[in-house]
Amino acid sequence: MAFGQTSGPPATGKQLQQLTDLVLAAGHTDFRDARGPLGLTQRQAAGKFTRDEADALIARLEAGDAPAGGAAEPGPVDARPVVAIAPAAKTRPARRAATAPTTAAERSDPLRNVASSVLAAELQRRGWVVMEP
Repeated sequence: MAFGQTSGPPATGKQLQQLTDLVLAAGHTDFRDARGPLGLTQRQAAGKFTRDEADALIARLEAGDAPAGGAAEPGPVDARPVVAIAPAAKTRPARRAATAPTTAAERSDPLRNVASSVLAAELQRRGWVVMEP
């Protein structure tokens, strides 16, 4: 196959409309936004699919799962990655009073001591939209 050539006939307008509706229903704004989570190529992110690719993606989205075709498999379409970020500089936490025991919730949440601005910056770096509640 020559460089830049697709491996089949282009998707029909009906298939592209159905794909657009499914991508929007999955919580993405467009194909480019869905590129990473759905494992789309650059060509597909631009909205160019072959009929077979469109049929396969429609089937995946209607089934409710969206593993990337060849890339690392993300979870279901609705899953969002959990980001664990270490603080830039290790600082000692303030000493606790002897009467204040650490709760199980505090021990199980490693991001509790990370500044929200650091978390937001990392999420934005990874392509997420971050806003205050």
